[in-house]
Parts: sequence; structure tokens; C-alpha cells
Amino acid sequence: MNMPKTFILIPGRTSRQGTGLNEGKYSNDYLDEINTVLINPEDMQRLGLQDGDTVRMWTDYAEVQVTCKTDKGECPPGIVFISYGDKSSRLMQGETHGSGMPTSKGMDVQIEKVIAS
Repeated sequence: MNMPKTFILIPGRTSRQGTGLNEGKYSNDYLDEINTVLINPEDMQRLGLQDGDTVRMWTDYAEVQVTCKTDKGECPPGIVFISYGDKSSRLMQGETHGSGMPTSKGMDVQIEKVIAS
């Protein structure tokens, strides 16, 4: 059975995202970067995932589908990373606490593999 697991999501910016942004928000590099979640190799194995698989991620606020890729050593087990963009923003709550930016670090997120039907 495909059971979801809870992770801590840490969105952020990457140099590849910045380079892609210089080419435009519709460039392949930019879109690939903001639509890919990086997952620790142990967690990838535990979830039965391979690079390029589609996963469903959700919080109490929204659900998105993104491609997954094995992290290269920056995410410890239980932590996942995605670049700031449309998909990561959907997962955030709307409350900004007067800062103009919703809380985006350390969100609990559920992840499960999308099984093609």
C-alpha cells in the first residue's frame, strides 16, 4: 500500500533558479527547478521513489504534484527541499504576521508517490 509520510518542507532559492529566472520564468531550467522536490536518498528508498517520479505533496492548505529527485547530501532524513515558486507557495498558509511573507520554513508536508492509473 502507498502510505504517505510526513516530512518537514524547507523552500528556498537556488543558484540554478536564479540563472533560469534570468532566462525567464518560462525557461526550462526555471520551471524544472521550481517543480522538483529534493528528497534524502534514505527517504527516497523508504517511499519507493526513483529520480523523475511524480509525488503528491500536501499541507493543511493545499496539494500539489511535483517531480522528485534524490538530494545530493544537503537534506537530512525527514527534510525535503523545493525552490520557491508557484508550487511551494500554494503549500503555505496565508497568514503573514504583518511581514508580507507567509511562514515558509519548516512546514509539515505529506508526501506519497503518484501511481499511474
